[in-house]
Amino acid sequence: MPQLRVQSFAVSLDGYGAGTDQNLDHPLGVRGPELMEWFFHTRLWQRMQGQEGGETDVDNDIAEQGFSNIGAWILGRNMFGPIRGPWPDESWRGWWGEEPPYHTPVFVLTHHPRAPLKMAGGTEFVFVTEGIHAALKLAMDAAGGRDVRLGGGVSTVRQYLQAGLIDELHLAVRPVLLGAGENLWHGLDMRALGYECTKHVAGKRAMHVFLSKRRLG
Repeated sequence: MPQLRVQSFAVSLDGYGAGTDQNLDHPLGVRGPELMEWFFHTRLWQRMQGQEGGETDVDNDIAEQGFSNIGAWILGRNMFGPIRGPWPDESWRGWWGEEPPYHTPVFVLTHHPRAPLKMAGGTEFVFVTEGIHAALKLAMDAAGGRDVRLGGGVSTVRQYLQAGLIDELHLAVRPVLLGAGENLWHGLDMRALGYECTKHVAGKRAMHVFLSKRRLG
């Protein structure tokens, strides 16, 4: 059965999934790149940059697994770009250049309509104004029986967790303390929401923790 998965979502020891003051110069917030340091050394990351090399250890293996069997993505608007409010025009086409790494339909949550955007490599951004449930239905339909990956950011993951819609959540827990930013756990009682830790694996630069939704019966 197709699942909604969060993969390779980096958090600090104190629960922050992004730093403060996210903007064009700091897409992950101030000190946010420290959360992704585990990923930047992997062979997968180097390949995504069109380069060779990179490490092939546990961190890379788990990152690779996060792209398997994915038929569509869901992103919050901040993950698409730093623009707020109504779209002033359609000149902003994302952080990634003309060939984003998704290669599937990507459903972007927003309060402001925008025409779909087709990119090189099979990525098409579809902007959804009807909320998280509508985006999930569209993504599941587009995925064609494969899983849907929820890419973030923090606010979007929190909304889907609160609604109990995420089947599996993979956290790459980094050994850093941010102290401020966007906290993934603020106000969430994960146990009451039906989640439990089903696996944890020590990587070179992160502890990989997997949470799954408990199934009734």
